[in-house]
Amino acid sequence: MENGTWFLLIGLLMLARGLTSTILTRSPFSSSIVYLAVGLIAGPMVLNLFHFNAVAEAPLLEILTEVAVLISLFSAGIKMPVPVTVKQWTRPVLLAWAAMAITVVLVAAFTYFVFNLPIGLAVLLGAILAPTDPVLATDVQSRHPGDKDHLRFNLTCEAGMNDGSAFPFVMLGLGLLGLHDLGDWGWKWIALDVLWATSAAIAIGILGGMLLAHIGWKLRGSDFKQEILDDLAGLGLIALVYGISLSIDAWGFLTVFFAGVALRQTELKLSKRHSRQLELVKQKESAHASGVDDAEQTIISVESLVFGAHLERLSEMLLVFLLGGMLAFQFWNWQTVGLALFLFLVARPLSVYITLAGTATTWKLRSMIGWFGVRGIGSIYYLMYAIVHGLDQAQAEQLTQFVLVVVTLSIILHGTSVKPIMEKFWRRK
Repeated sequence: MENGTWFLLIGLLMLARGLTSTILTRSPFSSSIVYLAVGLIAGPMVLNLFHFNAVAEAPLLEILTEVAVLISLFSAGIKMPVPVTVKQWTRPVLLAWAAMAITVVLVAAFTYFVFNLPIGLAVLLGAILAPTDPVLATDVQSRHPGDKDHLRFNLTCEAGMNDGSAFPFVMLGLGLLGLHDLGDWGWKWIALDVLWATSAAIAIGILGGMLLAHIGWKLRGSDFKQEILDDLAGLGLIALVYGISLSIDAWGFLTVFFAGVALRQTELKLSKRHSRQLELVKQKESAHASGVDDAEQTIISVESLVFGAHLERLSEMLLVFLLGGMLAFQFWNWQTVGLALFLFLVARPLSVYITLAGTATTWKLRSMIGWFGVRGIGSIYYLMYAIVHGLDQAQAEQLTQFVLVVVTLSIILHGTSVKPIMEKFWRRK
């Protein structure tokens, strides 16, 4: 497709989304369904105006999905409520690690025994599809830093963590396929991919978020006229901690999420600690007619949410539109659809029920969490990562069919059910 046609399609889609935002907000389905519908109509399945070959364009698609996930993870992190407590975070931690691991095992076993996939490919597919998505699940995610809804908190926190906690299983699958060194008896995988990469990622994220919070507070605290470009500060933090993580072989997705969490937590702690001093300074400044406005005391994370939300919507629109152009009729068969139904109706709910069995979680909350395990851009990223790291053509095409159909059906099923279910069974409470 020529460049002019690309600009025409994307421009029309962006205009339609911008002009109909209120209508889409009131509609019974999510905006992702609109992007997907436009992509399907323009793609090979209907008008064939363009075809985006996921396997051939894997390096480009890996970068696009990587950026989209990073921005979404940071936004999810700074929406986490304050303070962080063990009681509050027990459920999402269990979901992000235990439920995800169970999902990997269930999907791998299902595809190994039912579809006769090689064990390495089955584990890799399970790891790709296990994490829930922070990009497409906006309707069931925390909407702002003060959102105290239990369902949205658990889903947002889970999605923020399991996009990083899935990486060891991806590397395990690649190792079983001979594309990654696991070490004798898996010692290297356990020591480096699980223990080191995970702990280092969390530590870097926390330290980076805390450091930026202190620097930002010092700059604003010393001079109330000091301006900070909050959007660039947030994006800079994402790039910095992610780059450090990659350079020491840590899981950068975990780093970015915890950087957002640490930034938000530290800012509000500093704000409370200095609130009395700031009030005295405000009174002194007002006496000299300087005027210290509350807006001038705005903290970095809240301001960066606005720009982050715009970037999230833009990346969601582009990638879901491209998804429609990746699909073909031959992708739809009993295996791909069967795997999607198994994941949505068996693996996800079962993993949630098992993981939360020992907690005081109500059955309603477990059921809601079990259903809203949205799969999306994160799974596409992991697929592209595996392709770039050496999957052969046949394996890449086979996994691409599975993943794209699962993500498409997730957009359709979860996108049409989220608003009615939330209205009827959850928000009414």
